Amino acid sequence: MRFKLDENLGRRGRDLLTAGGHDVATVFDQNLNQAAYSEVIEACRHENRCLVTLDLDFGNPLLFNPAEYSGIAVLRLPAKCSYQDLVTAIMTLAKAVESDSIDRKLWIVESGRIRIYRPE
Repeated sequence: MRFKLDENLGRRGRDLLTAGGHDVATVFDQNLNQAAYSEVIEACRHENRCLVTLDLDFGNPLLFNPAEYSGIAVLRLPAKCSYQDLVTAIMTLAKAVESDSIDRKLWIVESGRIRIYRPE
């Protein structure tokens, strides 16, 4: 799977997904940190990458229609999250993409579960 990690996930998220055999690029590595949302999501579209982010704005299908992208995964972590919370959410995502396609969908990833939005 081809992922692009938003700037709020960083090196730890990349390392976890890369270890699982995924092709991972980061917003930071591509000098898109602090870029506008539209610029980040356009880079994902251009590169055919699924965006993985903690930013809830990307979870609004009225702003970012998942049908136009290779997938959007919004990780929902507890308010006072630990490193283990991040690991659990990323591993939940990694396991799910083994059996289901995120392409053209919005996934809200929580610890041990995923809510899926499929635009009509």
